[in-house]
Amino acid sequence: MTLQTNQTALPAWSDPTVGTATRVKALMAEMTLREKVAQLFGVWVGASAEGGEVAPHQHDMEDGVDLDAILPDGLGQLTRPFGTNPVDPALGALSLLRTQERVRSANRFGIPALAHEECLAGFAAWGATAYPVPLSWGASFDPALVRRMAARIGQDMRSVGVHQGLAPVLDVVRDARWGRVEETIGEDPYLVGTVATAYVQGLESAGIVATLKHFAGYSASRGGRNHAPVSMGARERADVILPPFEMAVREGGVRSVMHAYTDTDGIPSAADRDLLTGLLRDTWGFDGTVVADYFGIAFLKIMHGVAGDWAEAAAAALAAGVDVELPTVKTFGEPLVAALEAGDVDVALVDRALERVLRQKVDLGLLDADWDPVPGVLRDVPADVLAGVAAGSDDPAAALRGTVDLDGPANRALAREVAEQAVVLLANDGVLPLGPGVRRIALVGPTAEDPMAVLGCYSFPAHVGLAHPEIPLGLSLPTLAESLRAELPGVTVDVLPAITLDGTSDPSSTGAVGTAEVAAADAGGIAAAVELAREADVVVVALGDRAGLFGRGTSGEGCDAESLRLPGAQQDLLDALLATGRPVVATILSGRPYALGAAATRAPGEPGAAAIVQAFFAGEEGTPAVAGVLSGRVAPSGRLPVSVPGTEGAQPTSYLAATLAQATDVSNIDPTAAFAFGHGLTYTSFDWSDLVVSAAEAATDGAFEASFVVRNTGGRDGVEVVQLYAHDPVASVVRPVQRLVGYARVPLAAGASARVSATVPADVLSFTGRDGRRIVEPGAIELRFGASSADVRLVAPVSLVGDVRVVDHTRELHAPLVVGEV
Repeated sequence: MTLQTNQTALPAWSDPTVGTATRVKALMAEMTLREKVAQLFGVWVGASAEGGEVAPHQHDMEDGVDLDAILPDGLGQLTRPFGTNPVDPALGALSLLRTQERVRSANRFGIPALAHEECLAGFAAWGATAYPVPLSWGASFDPALVRRMAARIGQDMRSVGVHQGLAPVLDVVRDARWGRVEETIGEDPYLVGTVATAYVQGLESAGIVATLKHFAGYSASRGGRNHAPVSMGARERADVILPPFEMAVREGGVRSVMHAYTDTDGIPSAADRDLLTGLLRDTWGFDGTVVADYFGIAFLKIMHGVAGDWAEAAAAALAAGVDVELPTVKTFGEPLVAALEAGDVDVALVDRALERVLRQKVDLGLLDADWDPVPGVLRDVPADVLAGVAAGSDDPAAALRGTVDLDGPANRALAREVAEQAVVLLANDGVLPLGPGVRRIALVGPTAEDPMAVLGCYSFPAHVGLAHPEIPLGLSLPTLAESLRAELPGVTVDVLPAITLDGTSDPSSTGAVGTAEVAAADAGGIAAAVELAREADVVVVALGDRAGLFGRGTSGEGCDAESLRLPGAQQDLLDALLATGRPVVATILSGRPYALGAAATRAPGEPGAAAIVQAFFAGEEGTPAVAGVLSGRVAPSGRLPVSVPGTEGAQPTSYLAATLAQATDVSNIDPTAAFAFGHGLTYTSFDWSDLVVSAAEAATDGAFEASFVVRNTGGRDGVEVVQLYAHDPVASVVRPVQRLVGYARVPLAAGASARVSATVPADVLSFTGRDGRRIVEPGAIELRFGASSADVRLVAPVSLVGDVRVVDHTRELHAPLVVGEV
């Protein structure tokens, strides 16, 4: 099918003046079976460090890929051209440009590939800004700030030719031992949903296809183990796991979803038609693409055992609603083609997925006749330079190397803003901010001089860079020691790492070190730390995690924890320093919350921390942010997105729990948190008063109106984070004691006041009833306004009246809090 446009015959699919549906239908009608299938998989590649074409990435989970054999049929996606090897951004952009030209010229329709990258804590490319991890986004309680950050990340990705980002993660933390806690936004579905939706909106505003993951239930695995089976009922799934995804689909404009690795009650997500088609598409109305988590379709055969061969795995995923196999061709290649040709798989399943993939490529402009493969950062580079950069000189890449900066001053300023808002002050007996009497600080601990201590496992330096020690990090990563000295230039800072981070290696050794030797070295280091502490005015103990993959770290994918005791001998170090009697400020740079022993739970008269500061992998500007909190330059405003446990073994636990999941007289295990969800201190004080409720009753299809006054009663400016929790004392099914339904940051100058007004639709009080339908039930409700889930300041007893009301995916999702004048 062709159309006449400006006297030039264009195929309908290449004409941007033609409607998307018509373009897609016209192209599909012309494609062979192999050409159709080729659009449904990616190939994992790495950009050339010299600006040449990409090369297929070799991985132990994949077979070798022959691009010359594949490309004549076309190619759906290019997997991580920037995020596979350290490549200068300008040369990576040129490599992607040349590869896209090769992809287009090789297939008869001129269809380029869609390029995707990781962007969980910034664009995962060499030299790109390393922003705080999602757990820090949650700690900020600031969706607007996260939206700005995501837009900036998206702009950087688009500037070098990337189309899709594999973020955000919407998994709700159910067990803090899980290694990927750092990738989550927190343990509350409303916080996760609002912050993740803002991230989606920011990324999509830059033209990047955002990808929700991991759909659904990945974080609820048994024992907090990666890829472990999930045991939960339909109600927990509906009321805890799914709401963040529903919000992001309804409000975020998201264009892609990634299935989870796990199975729930024996059904793998990648083969769950009720989830990927019935709920996601038929109910929620999602019309984008569903992509496989890496190797997830192959796992249907080799891990889940629900497919006998690769073709069966491909068929099961397609039937469920998976459209694209990532990271590379495995089941959707020859095994699927053979099954289609034999009539074992319905071609209609391929056509359904293909329509979604092509529609997305149309929306991205990739099928337009005038689509320009030159990315934004190369638009002003002369054509002869682009053409000749890879040949004709001793250093053919010199003309472009270093010309693209993905970590400029504006990025770093934004990274610092996010980091500063995410630092949580857990405890403070008045030692912070450090006063003029502090002249000597003992900075002790394994994260004191570790530049990587602020990075999560999906940051480029931790995820890829560690495999290339010969290549510079590409970023300025100030250590806590450097930042503290810069922050307090008149103070002597004595530094002693003292111990290894996890008790498995001695960084001062050049050879193999046994466990006994490491333990002995740690013991000696603790003794030295105690001596150093006795000479200091204040001891800052630097604790935390090392991000890694599959057991190579203490936090990250596949780095699950047996307990929530600090890794290695860190608790022993902390206890020894507390016993000195010197003021101890514990700073934790970690990817998950840890039990802190006596530092957090001391009884009267016992030694405890003078202050505790928590920063969840706060990115490249993380240590300046922490130092700013210690000095007082930054008034801390972060709040806990996850509870800090009181004991190291009481898992799984969450504030979002029913009565029997909390401390009771019928169990000797007390799961009460040392610091509750939503907790965080600052350097001023606030008074809450004058609660007014418009009416004590509302219909089950109505709403409540309430307002109150917050006043800064301290001597300096600060931010209060108002949190609204709903408590349902009597319900037809067991409910959490309370759950977050709204929140707002309230910045106030010293002495200033603001009126916080809340509108609470009955819809947000809904839950899944006995018959599986979501209902609003009449009865008593408490609207609890608090500074944390354990610090309720004002309570409004109200009642819902009328009949039980059934609600669905069109219900109200928010109880907005508005900050105004008194």
